[in-house]
Amino acid sequence: MSPVLLRSGLAFAALGVAFLGALLVIDGVPGGWGLIALGLPLAGLLALGGDALRGDFGGTVRERGAALARQTRPWMVWLALYAALKVPVPLWPEGFSLLALLSTGALFAAALAYAWERAGGRRALVMAALASGVGLGVELLGSRTGFPFGVYTYAGAPAPTLLSVPLIVPLGWFALTLAATLLAGGRAWLAGLLMVAWDVGLEPLMTAQGYWTWQDPAPLWAGAPLQNFLGWWAVGTGLAWAFTRISPGTFGARRRARNLPTQQGAARVSPNVQAATAEPAPQPDLSRLTFGVAYPVETFFLPGGLVLVGRYVEAGVTLAAMLAGLALARAVRGRRA
Repeated sequence: MSPVLLRSGLAFAALGVAFLGALLVIDGVPGGWGLIALGLPLAGLLALGGDALRGDFGGTVRERGAALARQTRPWMVWLALYAALKVPVPLWPEGFSLLALLSTGALFAAALAYAWERAGGRRALVMAALASGVGLGVELLGSRTGFPFGVYTYAGAPAPTLLSVPLIVPLGWFALTLAATLLAGGRAWLAGLLMVAWDVGLEPLMTAQGYWTWQDPAPLWAGAPLQNFLGWWAVGTGLAWAFTRISPGTFGARRRARNLPTQQGAARVSPNVQAATAEPAPQPDLSRLTFGVAYPVETFFLPGGLVLVGRYVEAGVTLAAMLAGLALARAVRGRRA
């Protein structure tokens, strides 16, 4: 197993411990707080040095932490805030609407900061305005006419709203489309499929929280008809196609990542070598990281949110759909077609 996969797996396992603690807290079990206090910091430590548990774990964490600090871009800070705002949801269920607004706002800011860095301010603003505007427009059209998604309503949706549509919806359309298009390597049809997989989880979660209500006579999943997912694919594909025309250099399977500051790693003495032989410590390199990482982050949090509202089957289906989307994107990008 590669060091990156090992660290990621251990970090997600530690997050699972924290998530279990949150479930115990909800059930009134005091010990749940201990699991939360253990799991959250442990996840960060393992993400940095999980592959050095049998070596200089502390030194590796310090070196890699310093390297990450030097490489961190503004959009990464916003994305981290987005993820952090997801954490209190199990402990403050009645604050879901506020936390959803704040986390989606942070995700939008992360997407805008990333696009600004890679495509320039003008193109970033055009993409944000286009996706948010189209997203608001199709939601207004859909909730009033049933096209292109089916029959549903935003009546009773939590504030703040824009023309009766929850503000998080147009903000989300930009962030979702940018992440999917990056993950798809600029392939619009694949970005559309990734957004459909994302919506598989959004439908049961957001209807459970009262953001919209389905009234379609031909429901397929969580009240949504097949038409809804075809509509998501069509709108997502169209926006992704537009993004690749607005800023072609930002996307594409052969796009070369911008050279960002990296740390080569200080020399470290191997404990298994008697002589003073030094070996370089593998250091993290964020130069190839893109905003597409928001998708695997959601692959963890979205099914988790469904578990919290008691939608266990939906959580399993969502996890399977999003993992399949990640696998498909990896396979298609690997072909370099």
